[in-house]
Amino acid sequence: MKTTSNFQDADGFYEQLLDAHVGLSREDSELLNARLVLLLANQVGDAKVLRDCIEAAAQQPSGSEQRPAA
Repeated sequence: MKTTSNFQDADGFYEQLLDAHVGLSREDSELLNARLVLLLANQVGDAKVLRDCIEAAAQQPSGSEQRPAA
């Protein structure tokens, strides 16, 4: 799993991601995120890398008292 930035255009990606959510309800926004996660996971393909990414994303940030519900 890569932990250093691998983006060609991180700001551009973030802007596109935010733009994709404009005007969506919370439910539609969550569905968009779920579809995006599945599409990106399919691009990665490697089960170990995906497992490592899930574990890394599930780690509580320091100072946080509880994980958000999935």
